[in-house]
Amino acid sequence: MKVERLVEIIGSDFYTGVPDSQLKSLCNFLMDRYGIDPKHHLIAANEGNCTAIAAGYHLATGRVPVVYMQNSGEGNIINPVASLMNDKVYAIPCVFIIGWRGEPGVHDEPQHIYQGEVTLKLLEDMGIESFIIGPDTTDDEVSGAMEHFKDVLASGRDVAFVIRKGALTDAPKVAYTNENLMGREEIIRHITSVTGTDPIISTTGKASRELFEIREANGQPHGFDFLTVGSMGHSSSIALGVAVSKPGTKVWCIDGDGAVLMHMGSMAVNGSVAPSNLVHIVINNGAHETVGGMPTVASSVDLVAIAKACGYKNSVRVDSFDDLDRALKDAKERDELSFIEVLCSIGSRSDLGRPTTTALENKENFMKQLNS
Repeated sequence: MKVERLVEIIGSDFYTGVPDSQLKSLCNFLMDRYGIDPKHHLIAANEGNCTAIAAGYHLATGRVPVVYMQNSGEGNIINPVASLMNDKVYAIPCVFIIGWRGEPGVHDEPQHIYQGEVTLKLLEDMGIESFIIGPDTTDDEVSGAMEHFKDVLASGRDVAFVIRKGALTDAPKVAYTNENLMGREEIIRHITSVTGTDPIISTTGKASRELFEIREANGQPHGFDFLTVGSMGHSSSIALGVAVSKPGTKVWCIDGDGAVLMHMGSMAVNGSVAPSNLVHIVINNGAHETVGGMPTVASSVDLVAIAKACGYKNSVRVDSFDDLDRALKDAKERDELSFIEVLCSIGSRSDLGRPTTTALENKENFMKQLNS
């Protein structure tokens, strides 16, 4: 169905969420209509964050908000849905729009398979009544579902539209750009030229895909790298666990701005532990590029100041390859926790592939290399 028609049927004027490739039509529609407007549309740090924002909107206006997200975010909404929104607590109504990655019978990436299997069950367990929208779902069917949902919402309960692949169409085209000059793949190529045989933990999305292809092009083994194909926001925590367990090994984390924002509290833990062998690199393009390019707030956030406040004694921002190379070499030689923010352009190769090894093979190769 046309995305504009879905928005009309729902009838809300407030949306908040975390971008998803399956919901790219909706995200582009909202960016085209509202941009980032606190009164109508906010992109949140994580799905729990946007659920709480939605709750605040309802408390202030009495109207029903909409939260959009990928189904991987269901884990992040369980706490606020169960302990805040639920009709046994504050009875705050909300419409969730959820992209169904990993739908059973539909080919998808490994990190989405199990999440796809339990998507509807998790909603049921949370007491959220759902309606599935697919490519063949009619406007009348969606209108009928929304009419029923209005009674559910009036009772202080939450509902969800679960969106199958290709279900939403006719989105406006939106160009996402910034003024940074360095490309992410070349940034990662510079990183690998310095890390040598040191282990790298890379964040989910295109960064891990590019790292994999760089190793392929260089004829290097993939055992040096742990590709965090899911678990957005947790790469630096994985790296911390590796670093404290292998104190004699320099450990590198390649992170993204959207991922850092999603679980920024991990930086406080990293800084508190302050492992001398950990280097945390954040490639900041101010965008959720892997799922379409919608903006994050990282372009207006001083990540270096945050890192320093969290306990990263060595924190720098770089915007050129000369400065990047210098910062990488300093971090390599330094026996102290380091943080490097790298300002990055938006964009990737159109022919960028995906890892040809399985997630289990990646884990086994990484553990073998790490313990050799």
